[in-house]
Amino acid sequence: MSHYPQASFLTSAHQSGQFVADKGKEVAVAGRSNAGKSSAINTIVNQRNFARVSKSPGRTQLINFFSLQDDRRLVDLPGYGYARVPESVRKHWRELMGAYFEQRQSLVGLFVVVDIRRSLSDFDWQMIDWAQQISCPAHVLLTKADKLKRGSATNTLLQVRKELGDTVTVQFFSALKRTGVDEARKTLDLMLL
Repeated sequence: MSHYPQASFLTSAHQSGQFVADKGKEVAVAGRSNAGKSSAINTIVNQRNFARVSKSPGRTQLINFFSLQDDRRLVDLPGYGYARVPESVRKHWRELMGAYFEQRQSLVGLFVVVDIRRSLSDFDWQMIDWAQQISCPAHVLLTKADKLKRGSATNTLLQVRKELGDTVTVQFFSALKRTGVDEARKTLDLMLL
């Protein structure tokens, strides 16, 4: 059973004029193209094909709006950093995401999805910075936690917490082993209250 049984796709936006009406509350999800963002979304919502999962990184090229319930939304931002796309497309993504963070009054939280085996990228820091500029809480999901031994995973978690300080929360997450799913759902629910 889905954690959000009424969850459904609303629309995709290639331009800021295509964003859904700016009312209610929404939490955005950002991450590198190969960090497991779509898998994390599907696991949190508990619907297999809710967000599109692909073997080819960089498939999320638009801003995708999903309704969770009433005026509560999840927003899947374009993947960044790895996708093999022309620089003009990357520039458009940056401009689109910049407009998203500047314009959305309904944005109440940001999940940044980071592969636990990689350090925070410049793009991850950019997302966190944009969120902090508008006083939007950010939460980092260290995905693919099942790929590291417990000690290494714990050391990485502590290191990332040290880098981010007290302003951003961080947790382990594994879509495969379902590690951290309850914690992620609680964080999402609190953001959308």
